[in-house]
Amino acid sequence: MGKMQLHQGGERCFMIYERPNYTGNQYYLRRGEYSDNQRAIGLNDCHRGSYKMRLYERSDMSGQMHEMLDDCPNIQDRLSMSDFNSCNVMEGHWLLYDQPNYKGRAYYMRPGEYRRFSDWGGVSPRIIFYEDKNFQGRSYECSNDCTDLHSYFSRCNSIRVESGCFMIYERPNFMGHQYFMRRGEYPDYQRWMGFSSCIRSCRMIPQYRGSYRLRIYEKPDFSGHMMEFMDDCPCVSDRFHHRHVYSSNVMNGVWIFYEYPNYRGRQYFLRPGEYRRYRDIVFYEEKNFQGRSYECMSDCSDMSSYLSRCQSCRVESGCFMTYERPNYMGNQFFMRKGEYQDMQRMMSMGMMFDTIRSCRMIPFHRGQFRMRIHEKENFGGQMNELMDDCDNIQERYRMNECQSCNVMEGHWLMYEQPQFRGKMMYMRPGEYRNFKDMGMSGQRFMSMRRVTPAQMGGHVSAVAAGLIGATLEVLVLVEDDLKSNRAITV
Repeated sequence: MGKMQLHQGGERCFMIYERPNYTGNQYYLRRGEYSDNQRAIGLNDCHRGSYKMRLYERSDMSGQMHEMLDDCPNIQDRLSMSDFNSCNVMEGHWLLYDQPNYKGRAYYMRPGEYRRFSDWGGVSPRIIFYEDKNFQGRSYECSNDCTDLHSYFSRCNSIRVESGCFMIYERPNFMGHQYFMRRGEYPDYQRWMGFSSCIRSCRMIPQYRGSYRLRIYEKPDFSGHMMEFMDDCPCVSDRFHHRHVYSSNVMNGVWIFYEYPNYRGRQYFLRPGEYRRYRDIVFYEEKNFQGRSYECMSDCSDMSSYLSRCQSCRVESGCFMTYERPNYMGNQFFMRKGEYQDMQRMMSMGMMFDTIRSCRMIPFHRGQFRMRIHEKENFGGQMNELMDDCDNIQERYRMNECQSCNVMEGHWLMYEQPQFRGKMMYMRPGEYRNFKDMGMSGQRFMSMRRVTPAQMGGHVSAVAAGLIGATLEVLVLVEDDLKSNRAITV
């Protein structure tokens, strides 16, 4: 429809609809000519008769109520209502808009009760995935959570969010890289800051009305320094004075964490609940993160019951020690946050074995590091105390070998060769009287390195709450809230 003209004997008005059966976008038309579609949203400014409508904060005419007798360009400014979900049109005909100042999508309201958002044509959340760029190729439409999208499309190169907000995930079961999607068009995956065309699950972000409350902690299990947030924070380190966040408690509302300040980098969607730790590792049977997978967030003494082999691995956060044999035996390999798409890549980084049978999570440690190394077994021979990394004990301490040690503080890695090369061994706090008893017969260690918080990653630099004041334009959880209303005067 590019042009239209209305000829009526009397003063009449019409509502035209985008789709059959009076559904889709609506436009109010009074007598006149409309040379283009944009003019179809004009309004008659004269007023005849009385008008009366009641707005309710919640569905089924419940919650906060306000009575309207005239136009309102912004219900949030005038009534202190962020939106409403039901209404009763008692007199006159009205138009509701989803944006302030009579802009955005319009809804025509005749006298009657509208108990739910859908009663007046409000659109439920909807997202459409397309296999090709620019909304081409096979598509799939979704209105709620979906744990595995693989059966609907093989790849995703463009997305159109028609209403609502969603979180999309790189892997099934809401795992992997996450991306927040609000209403709009994304003609290619770079538009949502994606790394590839792989989208495997999505989660609808529900509407939320109420207060927001979040506590973040310096250490796992809600320990260490704590700070409470009730609004957005563009840079956590400026207010929290700590670079890393290792646990959080979402008490009210839904939040999105960002890896970098000013709402940039990787995103993490958090619903109300306790998040005691921030680390996990995923093992895959095939290369390039394919085949059956197993996710682990703590120690695992035997992985054979979960996987027949391991050919690739993705460390989402934290640090892990992986072992050649069950029960943390055999050769070891240190893995920190990153992607290891095949065994060849891991071997090029120093791995001395071709499969993984057990893994151990390296706990977070913030504080001093202290270890005593001894030249002989049972703490015999020359002794030296370390409080930082040592790339060559022979050059620094004139020690030809190290056969026992006492780890007093922190977590350490010991390497077979200088400059942190060769076979390695993970050392937790404790006494290690004889390395031969640990299966390290004939092996000596010539360099030592601390496992520091910087290696463990997992910092959060920005926190955003949905529908919070000034950040509505950068993070909006409900696009279809009604922000203004107007009486139709005929």
